[in-house]
Amino acid sequence: MTANERGNVNGVAADNLSYAHDGDRKFVTALARGLEVLRCFHPRDGFLSNQEIAERTALPKPTVTRLTYTLCELGYLMQIPRLGKYQLAPGTITLGYAALANLSIRHVARGFMDQAAEVLSAPIALGVLDRNKALYVGISRGSATFTVQLEIGSRIPLVETAMGRALLVRLPEAEREEHFALAVEKHPEKGMLLRKTMDTAVADYERYGFVVSTGEWRPDIFAAGASLVAADGSGTYAFNCGAPPHHFPPDRLYEQVGPVMASLARVVDDALNGKRPLRPDESWMPAMQAAGTNLNPHEHGGH
Repeated sequence: MTANERGNVNGVAADNLSYAHDGDRKFVTALARGLEVLRCFHPRDGFLSNQEIAERTALPKPTVTRLTYTLCELGYLMQIPRLGKYQLAPGTITLGYAALANLSIRHVARGFMDQAAEVLSAPIALGVLDRNKALYVGISRGSATFTVQLEIGSRIPLVETAMGRALLVRLPEAEREEHFALAVEKHPEKGMLLRKTMDTAVADYERYGFVVSTGEWRPDIFAAGASLVAADGSGTYAFNCGAPPHHFPPDRLYEQVGPVMASLARVVDDALNGKRPLRPDESWMPAMQAAGTNLNPHEHGGH
């Protein structure tokens, strides 16, 4: 499936699910539509009506009504009769926790993320590519005195964020450009800015092993990110660290935060591949803290 089809499945035209798999006799459209209903619930959403679900999935409302009834009967949705709306039921929570528990990288990375969060005094997040978004699957907050309102399960843009760019730079160019085209289609007024920031991200990753963002998504978040491709074929994972601009000005992003993210990705990759102990120690910390001393922030011009 192309990125454009993935974007459609994500809610632009979810009723074309069967069309996207036309001719695939193994594909069960009814099951796919039911899963799309579950996917349209976001963190902190509260309750959704059949009409709201229909708008998010682009499925016909009568279809949504049948799907929500079925999902309630199966224990994946709960209906709130007085509101006429639905929320996710414990059955879906069980599935979500099972999926997280099976992500071995979360367990391996946790201690290293905690250490990096303490060094930077800012939250560290772990994410994966989820269609045309980056999905948070782990967070270490350290002793940060501020809070970035993103939790496990949050989905954020790709092109506009450090985590998203860290994932994109590891994709084949053609696939990366498909994601870029989706972002421009959604925000045509940002086309030139997005092109510049995406090109910069590719160049920064090739040169330094990390990418940065300086408020392109949210002006109150400046961040840096780095990624690794799991050797077991389970996918690409990205780490990011974001904070308000006064805490992470551009110079600090390049001198310290970015190098820390690159070091974090390397050390977790080594731990996953058996090249270092799974139990975090202090051996990587001095190198991590000194990683930015050889970078000249003035080389980065407009970042």
